Amino acid sequence: MEYEERLKSALADRYRIKREIGSGGMATVYLAQDLKHDRQVAVKVLRPELATSLGTERFLAEIRLTARLQHPHIVPLFDSGEADAFLYYVMPYIEGESLRAQLEREQRLDVPWMLAIARPVAQALAAAHEVGVVHRDIKPENILLSRGHPFVTDFGIARAVSIAGGERLTATGVSVGTPAYMSPEQVLGEESIDERSDVYSLGCVIYEMLSGTPPFTGATVQALLAKRLAGPPPHLMNVPSPVDEVVRRSLATAPQDRFASALALADALVEAARRPSADERSIVVLPFDNLSPDPDNAFFADGLTEELIADLSKVQALRVISRTSAQRYRDTDKSLPDIASELGVKYVMEGSVRRAGDSLRITAQLIEAATDSHLWAEKYTGTLEDVFDMQERVSQAIVQALQVRLSTREQSQLRHRAIPDAEVYADWLKARQLVRNVTTSGLSEAADRLEAGLRRIGDNAVVMAGLALVHWHQGMLGANQDEQIKRSVEWAERALEVDPGVAQAHVILGLVQLLEGDPQGALRHFRSAHASDPGDWETQQWMAYLYCGVGHHEKALVHARALKALDPAEPLGDIWESWVHLYDGRREEAAAIMRKVPIERDNPHRLLGFAQMEAWQGNRQEALDFLDSVEPLDSYDYMVQMCFIYKDALLGDRAAFERHLTPDLVRSVEADAWGAHMVAELYCLLGDSESALRWLDRAASWGWLNYPLYAHTDPLLEPLRGDPRFQIFLERVKKQWEEFEV
Repeated sequence: MEYEERLKSALADRYRIKREIGSGGMATVYLAQDLKHDRQVAVKVLRPELATSLGTERFLAEIRLTARLQHPHIVPLFDSGEADAFLYYVMPYIEGESLRAQLEREQRLDVPWMLAIARPVAQALAAAHEVGVVHRDIKPENILLSRGHPFVTDFGIARAVSIAGGERLTATGVSVGTPAYMSPEQVLGEESIDERSDVYSLGCVIYEMLSGTPPFTGATVQALLAKRLAGPPPHLMNVPSPVDEVVRRSLATAPQDRFASALALADALVEAARRPSADERSIVVLPFDNLSPDPDNAFFADGLTEELIADLSKVQALRVISRTSAQRYRDTDKSLPDIASELGVKYVMEGSVRRAGDSLRITAQLIEAATDSHLWAEKYTGTLEDVFDMQERVSQAIVQALQVRLSTREQSQLRHRAIPDAEVYADWLKARQLVRNVTTSGLSEAADRLEAGLRRIGDNAVVMAGLALVHWHQGMLGANQDEQIKRSVEWAERALEVDPGVAQAHVILGLVQLLEGDPQGALRHFRSAHASDPGDWETQQWMAYLYCGVGHHEKALVHARALKALDPAEPLGDIWESWVHLYDGRREEAAAIMRKVPIERDNPHRLLGFAQMEAWQGNRQEALDFLDSVEPLDSYDYMVQMCFIYKDALLGDRAAFERHLTPDLVRSVEADAWGAHMVAELYCLLGDSESALRWLDRAASWGWLNYPLYAHTDPLLEPLRGDPRFQIFLERVKKQWEEFEV
């Protein structure tokens, strides 16, 4: 306490020390109030024995070099000095937690989560390297996370300590840098340390994010160095092999064998995450043939196919193509090698189902597509009651054939059957097929089947989540929307009471939160769904939409690319990636990606995307050419109507625009903040700033908080940027955008 009281007294004229908030190998950190600027700061005080060994003036001169670092992901240096033998430096107080705290809680992160942290950190390092500053102490403790944003702290401190201490540091017993993350050249004490040393340290952090442990461990620095010099670390388990290759290259013993820069490492990681490799454990489960005497049993074959996809998707080491892409190859005449090549997979699974009454026969085979060779084939016969055992045996056989080592959690997930009754399971499969057709009569039949199932087996989370989905779709069809959405929420919440890990229930509640203009609440549910089922393409789609809508484009891009990997035959991933680039101001990249997407003249959603891309480029006639293909329908269709009002605005036809902006369309837009933003753009094209501002306010109120898009990226909003009312709107949205916890 005497030490702390002396510190408080020494800094009393500038900082009011509140409490200690952390300590490390070189410094103790205190939360303090900056008296001059009335703000909270972090005051870092060097350990007394270290401060005594340093040349004070040299240390302060060196640390001030880092004050010139300015980057969104670098914690800046506010102040530094010496007072009563205390050497200190001052930085902003970042509310949140360190990456170390997150890793202690989560153990390991998936690849998209890792990328969302590693790429901004690499950008921060690159900015420092450009002005000659090497961090020298990159580790999870020096990466702070605030509302999802990563910040690198303590830039230049290790270098300043090293230069100011010289040989006298040895006597303190303090290591400049952290052994588990130091490059070999740093451990050996080499004088010439460049940016490739930080690349190595970042590689160590990335390895730990993906595996839960650093790449090398040892009781002493010497033991760690011996392991580093002995060869590369163990291969990362349960991550795509291209990602493993990139991380191992970043950890090369010789600097010249690593990536030349932090940005090169980050770019390689992004590319590896989206690139299937020749030896990757990647598989598509093609739709099983229905060999049942009754053709109406096709739903059972489709359901089992989808359940096998869901099972295999729970295995992190596998990349499993989604149902929507697999369905495109039903009854195809393409060869298996061609299918595998188009989807970027190495293995293909195909089979058949024959159901006659209670009798059931399943055949399945696993094929290495390039050689068309069978790795495994099996036939299972039994009754309907045996379906769960058959399904598990097929999944386990595939895993064994691909030589995948399962974690305890993955083994449990493959054994778990959420619906224990075979008849209810069959009804649930039929209901799921009816829901996908989205007809009024089909949804009613699906609800009847699911409710009957609950009466038979009691509370069941998966069946309840199915009912939540049924009522959601019934609400979206427009009949008694408020009542149907309310019932959807009730069923989803009941499902989560029974099993908090049911992904579909979380997705439904996330969609409702979006409908109610609460993107923060939606994100919590989408994250929970993603954690429960990382292979679900629909969750990836909604997370890409949400992050795009709140202006966090880096994370939106991660999920758009994950969507492409899961669903390569469906262009939606490319469409989302192009929109993310567009909303981030990278119009040429957006247009280049969109040019790869098939136009499909009968797809209004696709045509609207092409038209928006052209309109943002200033090509009105090209935008109109796409919209001219849209034909009116006898019944109401949201996307068709959006195409019509976009065309009206491009033509400057206010009367037609208002005629097409029907009450039905307004109600639909109120469920879609992206649509509200688009309506605001169109009012700008029509020269109506008053209406444009009103719709922008609605978009923000409903959760479209994309401040960068409003502030400078969207060219169609240019007429508003000189309006004082728009500036007031921007200030409000900026605050919401900054407070959003990503």
